[in-house]
Amino acid sequence: MEKTLKVYVYREGSKPIMHSPYLLGIYASEGWFMRLMEANKAFVTKDAKKAHLFYLPFSSRMLEETLYDQNSHSHRNLMQYLNNYVDMIAGKHRFWNRTEGADHFLVACHDWAPSETKQRMAKCIRSLCNADVKEGFMLGKDVSLPETYVRNAQNPTRDLGGKPLSRRKTLAFFAGGMHGFVRPILLQHWENKDPDMKIFGMMPKSKGNRNYIQYMKSSRYCICPKGYEVNSPRVVEAIVYECVPVIISDNFVPPFFEVLNWESFAVFVLEKDIPNLKSILVSIPKKRYLQMQMRVKKVQQHFLWHRSPVKYDIFHMILHSIWYNRVFTARTR
Repeated sequence: MEKTLKVYVYREGSKPIMHSPYLLGIYASEGWFMRLMEANKAFVTKDAKKAHLFYLPFSSRMLEETLYDQNSHSHRNLMQYLNNYVDMIAGKHRFWNRTEGADHFLVACHDWAPSETKQRMAKCIRSLCNADVKEGFMLGKDVSLPETYVRNAQNPTRDLGGKPLSRRKTLAFFAGGMHGFVRPILLQHWENKDPDMKIFGMMPKSKGNRNYIQYMKSSRYCICPKGYEVNSPRVVEAIVYECVPVIISDNFVPPFFEVLNWESFAVFVLEKDIPNLKSILVSIPKKRYLQMQMRVKKVQQHFLWHRSPVKYDIFHMILHSIWYNRVFTARTR
């Protein structure tokens, strides 16, 4: 990929929805990718005839912030905006019409992105945080985008790492809002029920979310239940803080699964098995846990943003997944 792949980035489209990378918060993945892709000299070509892939640089976060009318309770105008954008691209360039967009890709982290892109962008490779197979995510075409909570745009890897095992006294930790139906079940069974299980709702605010981060750094397992949607920034946070992620989200497609063996460094618990959560974790032998935590440290490099891309980092991994799926779909035609 590094030697051959060339990407054409469309210059069309107006800010803030297009070409406006937002680098903070839970939707930061799409912004960091946009920033690094548009500035990239190794992969980007200005000659569209040489391109293998075409990037549609829109921000699903800015689309929602700019156009969504809370009183309307409808995403129709957001979808229409993207449809109009594609019509403009197709009318101005000949590349879209060759494949109906199959060699085009987008990177979008907002929860609504799957529904917003299901019309004119349906044949594109969609890199989505909300990677839900029950909501139209297509294995082999679409790409699971890691949801990364970036708190410092100048230093996105700040606070990297965690405590050694001897200082990880908590068996399992979760704290967060009661989004969706899974988290209330988690708290119903485990909040204030067992000293080994630190399961909370929203924690009191602290500067830089220090309390939350310290719990992750000092726990053996970090519980990552789905919210309203299947994805959660806790999965990447756990890896960043060297805590073995426990994913409770039945229809979630984990990022980079085509090259990473997730079961070697994460635990998957079915939503129906929440009452058995502690017994599942306690039943994992210490040797197996140590292997998983070692592999968490090993895969960590693949989930980190850097102000300039570093080999095998998250930018390269996302691009590789997109390239991989394009090669796969092109061969199966």
